Amino acid sequence: MIKCCEVPAKSIPMSLLLLADPSEIKVRNYLVDAICFGALMDDEILGACVLNLNIDGDLELFNIATLPKFQGQGVGTTLLAFVVAELSIRGVARLVLGTGTFGYQLSFYQRFGFRVQNVIKDYFIDNYDTPIYEDGLQHHDMLRLELNIK
Repeated sequence: MIKCCEVPAKSIPMSLLLLADPSEIKVRNYLVDAICFGALMDDEILGACVLNLNIDGDLELFNIATLPKFQGQGVGTTLLAFVVAELSIRGVARLVLGTGTFGYQLSFYQRFGFRVQNVIKDYFIDNYDTPIYEDGLQHHDMLRLELNIK
């Protein structure tokens, strides 16, 4: 059975976080002062979610990832539902995030009710040293999404 709870950033394997963000430098930067949640089974972290304040002062979901052997089994969905419920209890009114303009992650967020806030053109070109591909297509632009929790 999966248990979700807040976890220390240092307990999350970097290899797991790099599944959602290929830049270890960026990951290490947003882990500083982050609020982290994990989906655990028998004390093993199957999935992780990293939140932090962004430059606009908004609480932002910077990373959510599930170990490959547990993907497609509801771990990420369970974890994000827990995180949203926990943020509501903590009085957070809105959660924002950035993601690519296509791919499974976009529909994952939209199923939770996230809506497009704006588009940042060429974000993945300008901010990553190597191109990021998914299903043979290169990510260029970032969609900024928001979810009103309250």
